[in-house]
Amino acid sequence: MMRTEHKRLGSPDETRKFEKGTAELVKMSGGIIGRLTFLPGWRWSEHVKPIAKTKSCQAPHFQYHISGRLRIKMDDGTEIEAGPGDVTSLPSGHDAWLVSN
Repeated sequence: MMRTEHKRLGSPDETRKFEKGTAELVKMSGGIIGRLTFLPGWRWSEHVKPIAKTKSCQAPHFQYHISGRLRIKMDDGTEIEAGPGDVTSLPSGHDAWLVSN
């Protein structure tokens, strides 16, 4: 049974730092929500792939984009670009890179 919970991204349960980026994660009974911040030049295949040790990102994501532009390429070749106000649902098997802040 789900319960009422209240947390703040400003006080994450876990912070993951990687080259040119940070993920701040808040864990709730219904799942994990994160705030990701990328620096210019960030690309999953360059800066996270060596940590994940997978060909592409295998984590599915449901995301709301606050600022900047993110280009996403699925393993099947499908590409999209997301920006402020966009919501994206990504299955596993993708690369992504920052187009602009």
